Amino acid sequence: MPTADDDPLALDRQVCFALAVANRAVLSVYRPLLEPMGLTHPQYLVMLALWGESPMSVKSIGAALSLDSPTLSPLLKRLEANGLISRTRSSSDERQLEIRLTESGLALRDEAVAIPPAVVAKLGVDIAELEELHRVLGRINRAAITAGALS
Repeated sequence: MPTADDDPLALDRQVCFALAVANRAVLSVYRPLLEPMGLTHPQYLVMLALWGESPMSVKSIGAALSLDSPTLSPLLKRLEANGLISRTRSSSDERQLEIRLTESGLALRDEAVAIPPAVVAKLGVDIAELEELHRVLGRINRAAITAGALS
């Protein structure tokens, strides 16, 4: 039996395990910051996309977040119920829904500006390390998309 240092199946050597634990840890940092805003992390991601560009089609939001329509639709319905977005049929193509920020959704951006620095402070790593991690994860995500793992 190989030792933990040279065992390719050792749990603590698995990238998937490290990413899964990091994902849970980072989301646990976001949760208490987003709760006062009435947002879950997936809803926050939708809002980030819309704060960058509004209106957006459902398809565009899905592409930006790597989410399919069945996953995205309940998020959008909840954000609409909370008064943060509106969903309307596109005037140029009635098959498409346009998602727009409401005044409340736009105003929420002012609160959200405090989220990134609070997350950085709680993670205990410097910004250069987080930027490098972001670059590496971006390469991994692009490779997964190219390989057909994400659509």
